[in-house]
Amino acid sequence: MIDKEYDSLIFDLDGTLWDATEGIRQSWNYILEHNDKVKRDPISVEELGSCMGLVMYDIAAKLFPAVEKKVRDSLMDELCLYENQYLSQNGGDLYPDLESSLKTLRQKYRLFIVSNCQDGYIEAFLESSGLGYLFEDTECWGRTRLSKDKSNKILIERNDLKNPVYIGDTASDAKAAHDAGVDFIYASYGFGNVEEGQYVEKVEKFKELIDKL
Repeated sequence: MIDKEYDSLIFDLDGTLWDATEGIRQSWNYILEHNDKVKRDPISVEELGSCMGLVMYDIAAKLFPAVEKKVRDSLMDELCLYENQYLSQNGGDLYPDLESSLKTLRQKYRLFIVSNCQDGYIEAFLESSGLGYLFEDTECWGRTRLSKDKSNKILIERNDLKNPVYIGDTASDAKAAHDAGVDFIYASYGFGNVEEGQYVEKVEKFKELIDKL
């Protein structure tokens, strides 16, 4: 158990609250199949997994390295737009006990989301999951076009948070938390690996946050 009092919990989204990899793969491959800009083999789940935590145009560079930046970034905008629509309707896989655990945590903490995703992606999660009532505010790269630590700082200042903790699943999440000057809790059930010493606590299941906090 963490021997510290927090006033708020800020969550990463992918690999922390849900896994939308399959829905993203399906939506992106649909657009790729019907576009006339870029031709490539269908994107795999493994490829998407290697992109988790990156901002969208960095993902475009990783997936389409031989394509001119202007073209691949335009394609990524198209992919993300359709992805938002698809996930709003079809959703992703919520981690076990998510809603019940969030409801318990909300009795003591203010809840927020900060992600490196495009604008509209968090809203797709909230709409498809029906969990919008649990979160006070969100921020993302798609709105700020800034690194995750800076997006965290914007949300923290906007909501006058005094002692938040960031919860995520990757080493880049840990770095973002440290750069923002807040503690980090490692969701080890997610996509990434975080070395010991980079987090104040580790949870192997989402509901463990209740006991750890």
